[in-house]
Amino acid sequence: MISPLAHVDPAAKIGNNVKIYPFAFIDADVEIGDDCVIMPYVSIMDGTRIGRHNKIYQGSIIGADPQDFRWKGEKTYCVIGDNNIIREQVIINRGIHANGATTIGNDSFIMAEAHIGHDSQIANKVVLGNGATIAGDCKVGTCSILSSNSVLHERSEVGDWVVVKGGCRITGNVPPYVIIAHNPATYYGINAFIMRKHGFTDEQIDDVAKAYRHIYQAGTSVFNGLKRVEADVAPSDVRSNIVDFIRGHQLKIVAVPTELE
Repeated sequence: MISPLAHVDPAAKIGNNVKIYPFAFIDADVEIGDDCVIMPYVSIMDGTRIGRHNKIYQGSIIGADPQDFRWKGEKTYCVIGDNNIIREQVIINRGIHANGATTIGNDSFIMAEAHIGHDSQIANKVVLGNGATIAGDCKVGTCSILSSNSVLHERSEVGDWVVVKGGCRITGNVPPYVIIAHNPATYYGINAFIMRKHGFTDEQIDDVAKAYRHIYQAGTSVFNGLKRVEADVAPSDVRSNIVDFIRGHQLKIVAVPTELE
Protein backbone atom coordinates (compact mmCIF):
# COMPACT_ATOMS: atom_id res chain seq x y z
CA MET A 1 0.00 0.00 0.00
CA ILE A 2 3.08 2.26 -0.16
CA SER A 3 3.91 3.77 -3.55
CA PRO A 4 7.48 3.17 -4.73
CA LEU A 5 7.49 6.88 -5.64
CA ALA A 6 7.02 7.90 -2.00
CA HIS A 7 10.02 8.43 0.29
CA VAL A 8 9.58 6.46 3.51
CA ASP A 9 12.59 6.43 5.79
CA PRO A 10 13.46 2.86 6.86
CA ALA A 11 13.36 3.96 10.51
CA ALA A 12 9.73 5.12 10.28
CA LYS A 13 7.09 2.88 11.90
CA ILE A 14 4.13 2.30 9.61
CA GLY A 15 1.01 0.44 10.80
CA ASN A 16 -1.19 -2.01 8.96
CA ASN A 17 -3.23 -1.11 5.88
CA VAL A 18 -1.65 2.36 5.54
CA LYS A 19 -1.85 3.93 2.07
CA ILE A 20 1.00 6.26 1.16
CA TYR A 21 0.61 7.86 -2.26
CA PRO A 22 3.36 8.95 -4.68
CA PHE A 23 5.66 11.82 -3.70
CA ALA A 24 4.77 11.73 -0.01
CA PHE A 25 7.74 12.20 2.36
CA ILE A 26 7.89 10.27 5.64
CA ASP A 27 10.82 11.22 7.89
CA ALA A 28 12.83 8.91 10.18
CA ASP A 29 11.34 9.28 13.66
CA VAL A 30 7.72 9.02 12.56
CA GLU A 31 4.96 6.65 13.66
CA ILE A 32 1.76 6.21 11.63
CA GLY A 33 -1.05 4.03 12.97
CA ASP A 34 -3.25 1.54 11.16
CA ASP A 35 -5.59 2.43 8.31
CA CYS A 36 -4.23 5.93 7.65
CA VAL A 37 -4.20 7.52 4.20
CA ILE A 38 -1.33 9.83 3.25
CA MET A 39 -2.03 11.63 -0.01
CA PRO A 40 0.55 12.86 -2.57
CA TYR A 41 3.03 15.58 -1.56
CA VAL A 42 2.33 15.26 2.15
CA SER A 43 5.40 15.70 4.37
CA ILE A 44 5.40 14.03 7.79
CA MET A 45 8.42 15.21 9.69
CA ASP A 46 10.67 13.90 12.46
CA GLY A 47 8.94 13.58 15.84
CA THR A 48 5.41 13.06 14.52
CA ARG A 49 3.11 10.46 16.07
CA ILE A 50 -0.13 9.74 14.20
CA GLY A 51 -2.89 7.44 15.45
CA ARG A 52 -5.35 5.32 13.47
CA HIS A 53 -7.82 6.11 10.68
CA ASN A 54 -6.46 9.54 9.79
CA LYS A 55 -6.56 10.95 6.27
CA ILE A 56 -4.08 13.68 5.33
CA TYR A 57 -4.54 15.49 2.02
CA GLN A 58 -2.16 16.86 -0.57
CA GLY A 59 0.55 19.31 0.38
CA SER A 60 0.15 19.22 4.15
CA ILE A 61 3.22 19.42 6.40
CA ILE A 62 2.77 17.61 9.70
CA GLY A 63 5.35 18.12 12.46
CA ALA A 64 7.10 21.00 10.74
CA ASP A 65 9.94 22.77 12.57
CA PRO A 66 8.45 25.40 14.89
CA GLN A 67 8.42 29.01 13.73
CA ASP A 68 9.75 30.44 16.95
CA PHE A 69 13.17 31.92 17.71
CA ARG A 70 13.16 30.26 21.14
CA TRP A 71 13.47 26.82 19.57
CA LYS A 72 17.12 25.81 19.38
CA GLY A 73 16.77 22.39 17.82
CA GLU A 74 15.50 20.48 20.89
CA LYS A 75 13.78 17.14 20.29
CA THR A 76 10.06 17.89 20.19
CA TYR A 77 6.90 16.22 18.93
CA CYS A 78 3.63 16.51 17.07
CA VAL A 79 1.03 14.04 18.38
CA ILE A 80 -2.20 13.36 16.48
CA GLY A 81 -4.99 11.04 17.66
CA ASP A 82 -7.47 8.95 15.68
CA ASN A 83 -10.09 9.56 12.99
CA ASN A 84 -8.97 13.04 11.94
CA ILE A 85 -9.28 14.59 8.50
CA ILE A 86 -6.54 17.06 7.59
CA ARG A 87 -7.15 18.79 4.29
CA GLU A 88 -4.84 20.36 1.72
CA GLN A 89 -1.87 22.58 2.62
CA VAL A 90 -2.35 22.38 6.39
CA ILE A 91 0.79 23.13 8.44
CA ILE A 92 1.17 21.81 11.99
CA ASN A 93 4.35 22.77 13.88
CA ARG A 94 6.04 20.71 16.57
CA GLY A 95 6.66 22.00 20.10
CA ILE A 96 9.59 24.23 21.03
CA HIS A 97 10.53 22.87 24.47
CA ALA A 98 12.51 19.64 24.94
CA ASN A 99 10.09 16.69 24.80
CA GLY A 100 7.14 19.09 24.41
CA ALA A 101 4.45 18.56 21.80
CA THR A 102 1.74 20.08 19.70
CA THR A 103 -1.31 17.82 20.13
CA ILE A 104 -4.44 17.10 18.11
CA GLY A 105 -7.14 14.88 19.65
CA ASN A 106 -9.62 12.59 17.88
CA ASP A 107 -12.38 13.07 15.29
CA SER A 108 -11.41 16.59 14.21
CA PHE A 109 -11.78 18.18 10.77
CA ILE A 110 -9.00 20.59 9.83
CA MET A 111 -9.77 22.34 6.55
CA ALA A 112 -7.44 23.54 3.82
CA GLU A 113 -4.57 25.94 4.59
CA ALA A 114 -5.16 25.98 8.34
CA HIS A 115 -2.07 26.49 10.51
CA ILE A 116 -1.52 25.19 14.05
CA GLY A 117 1.47 26.66 15.87
CA HIS A 118 3.92 25.12 18.33
CA ASP A 119 2.71 23.52 21.57
CA SER A 120 -0.96 24.20 20.86
CA GLN A 121 -3.51 21.69 22.10
CA ILE A 122 -6.55 20.89 19.98
CA ALA A 123 -9.15 18.74 21.74
CA ASN A 124 -11.57 16.20 20.24
CA LYS A 125 -14.21 16.89 17.57
CA VAL A 126 -12.87 20.32 16.67
CA VAL A 127 -13.50 21.98 13.29
CA LEU A 128 -10.96 24.45 11.92
CA GLY A 129 -12.20 26.29 8.83
CA ASN A 130 -10.24 27.12 5.70
CA GLY A 131 -7.28 29.32 6.53
CA ALA A 132 -7.88 29.31 10.28
CA THR A 133 -4.67 30.30 12.08
CA ILE A 134 -3.72 29.18 15.56
CA ALA A 135 -0.56 30.61 17.09
CA GLY A 136 1.73 28.92 19.61
CA ASP A 137 0.67 27.77 23.08
CA CYS A 138 -3.06 27.99 22.35
CA LYS A 139 -5.85 25.64 23.40
CA VAL A 140 -9.09 24.79 21.63
CA GLY A 141 -11.75 22.89 23.58
CA THR A 142 -13.93 19.93 22.66
CA CYS A 143 -16.50 20.37 19.87
CA SER A 144 -15.50 23.96 19.13
CA ILE A 145 -15.50 25.53 15.67
CA LEU A 146 -13.07 28.17 14.42
CA SER A 147 -14.55 29.35 11.14
CA SER A 148 -12.62 30.26 8.01
CA ASN A 149 -9.80 32.80 8.36
CA SER A 150 -10.29 33.21 12.09
CA VAL A 151 -7.13 33.98 14.07
CA LEU A 152 -6.23 32.77 17.55
CA HIS A 153 -3.31 34.72 18.95
CA GLU A 154 -0.55 33.28 21.13
CA ARG A 155 -1.53 31.83 24.53
CA SER A 156 -5.24 32.24 23.87
CA GLU A 157 -7.73 29.57 24.87
CA VAL A 158 -11.13 28.62 23.47
CA GLY A 159 -13.46 26.64 25.74
CA ASP A 160 -15.77 23.74 24.82
CA TRP A 161 -18.66 24.10 22.38
CA VAL A 162 -17.62 27.53 21.12
CA VAL A 163 -18.15 29.00 17.65
CA VAL A 164 -15.74 31.69 16.47
CA LYS A 165 -17.16 33.35 13.35
CA GLY A 166 -15.16 33.73 10.14
CA GLY A 167 -12.38 36.30 10.13
CA CYS A 168 -12.65 36.99 13.86
CA ARG A 169 -9.39 37.75 15.72
CA ILE A 170 -9.13 36.36 19.24
CA THR A 171 -6.61 37.65 21.76
CA GLY A 172 -7.48 36.11 25.11
CA ASN A 173 -9.86 33.48 26.41
CA VAL A 174 -13.27 32.50 25.03
CA PRO A 175 -15.51 30.83 27.65
CA PRO A 176 -17.56 27.70 26.86
CA TYR A 177 -20.78 27.58 24.83
CA VAL A 178 -20.61 31.06 23.28
CA ILE A 179 -20.52 32.49 19.77
CA ILE A 180 -17.91 35.19 19.17
CA ALA A 181 -17.92 37.37 16.05
CA HIS A 182 -16.68 40.59 14.46
CA ASN A 183 -13.52 42.63 14.99
CA PRO A 184 -12.90 43.56 17.69
CA ALA A 185 -14.29 40.30 19.07
CA THR A 186 -17.88 40.63 20.31
CA TYR A 187 -20.18 38.33 22.25
CA TYR A 188 -22.79 37.18 19.74
CA GLY A 189 -24.94 34.86 21.85
CA ILE A 190 -24.77 31.22 22.89
CA ASN A 191 -24.18 28.19 20.70
CA ALA A 192 -27.75 26.93 21.23
CA PHE A 193 -28.40 25.42 17.78
CA ILE A 194 -25.39 23.10 17.81
CA MET A 195 -25.78 22.29 21.50
CA ARG A 196 -29.40 21.26 20.98
CA LYS A 197 -28.47 19.24 17.90
CA HIS A 198 -25.94 17.29 19.98
CA GLY A 199 -28.18 16.40 22.88
CA PHE A 200 -28.06 19.29 25.36
CA THR A 201 -31.43 19.70 27.06
CA ASP A 202 -33.54 22.84 26.95
CA GLU A 203 -32.85 23.29 30.67
CA GLN A 204 -29.09 23.17 30.11
CA ILE A 205 -29.31 25.65 27.24
CA ASP A 206 -31.50 27.98 29.33
CA ASP A 207 -28.93 27.84 32.14
CA VAL A 208 -26.14 28.77 29.73
CA ALA A 209 -28.17 31.68 28.35
CA LYS A 210 -28.98 32.90 31.86
CA ALA A 211 -25.33 32.67 32.91
CA TYR A 212 -24.11 34.75 29.99
CA ARG A 213 -26.82 37.38 30.47
CA HIS A 214 -25.22 38.02 33.85
CA ILE A 215 -21.66 37.94 32.51
CA TYR A 216 -21.98 39.78 29.20
CA GLN A 217 -25.28 41.67 29.20
CA ALA A 218 -25.89 42.97 32.73
CA GLY A 219 -23.48 45.92 32.53
CA THR A 220 -21.50 44.72 35.53
CA SER A 221 -17.98 43.38 36.07
CA VAL A 222 -17.05 39.77 35.36
CA PHE A 223 -16.49 39.30 39.11
CA ASN A 224 -20.01 40.45 39.95
CA GLY A 225 -21.43 38.56 36.99
CA LEU A 226 -20.02 35.31 38.35
CA LYS A 227 -21.54 36.05 41.75
CA ARG A 228 -24.90 36.49 40.06
CA VAL A 229 -24.48 33.24 38.11
CA GLU A 230 -23.79 31.30 41.30
CA ALA A 231 -26.85 32.84 42.97
CA ASP A 232 -29.24 32.54 40.03
CA VAL A 233 -28.24 29.35 38.15
CA ALA A 234 -28.63 25.96 39.80
CA PRO A 235 -25.43 23.91 40.18
CA SER A 236 -24.79 21.72 37.13
CA ASP A 237 -22.04 20.55 34.82
CA VAL A 238 -22.63 23.43 32.38
CA ARG A 239 -22.57 26.02 35.16
CA SER A 240 -19.37 24.54 36.56
CA ASN A 241 -17.76 24.51 33.11
CA ILE A 242 -18.50 28.23 32.68
CA VAL A 243 -17.53 29.33 36.19
CA ASP A 244 -14.41 27.17 36.40
CA PHE A 245 -13.16 28.37 33.01
CA ILE A 246 -13.60 32.05 33.83
CA ARG A 247 -12.13 31.78 37.33
CA GLY A 248 -9.31 29.60 36.01
CA HIS A 249 -8.34 32.45 33.68
CA GLN A 250 -8.42 35.11 36.41
CA LEU A 251 -11.69 36.56 35.04
CA LYS A 252 -9.93 37.54 31.80
CA ILE A 253 -12.27 36.71 28.93
CA VAL A 254 -12.75 38.24 25.50
CA ALA A 255 -15.49 40.69 24.52
CA VAL A 256 -15.78 42.35 27.94
CA PRO A 257 -15.53 46.18 27.91
CA THR A 258 -12.32 47.31 29.62
CA GLU A 259 -14.15 49.26 32.30
CA LEU A 260 -16.03 46.09 33.35
CA GLU A 261 -13.08 43.71 33.61
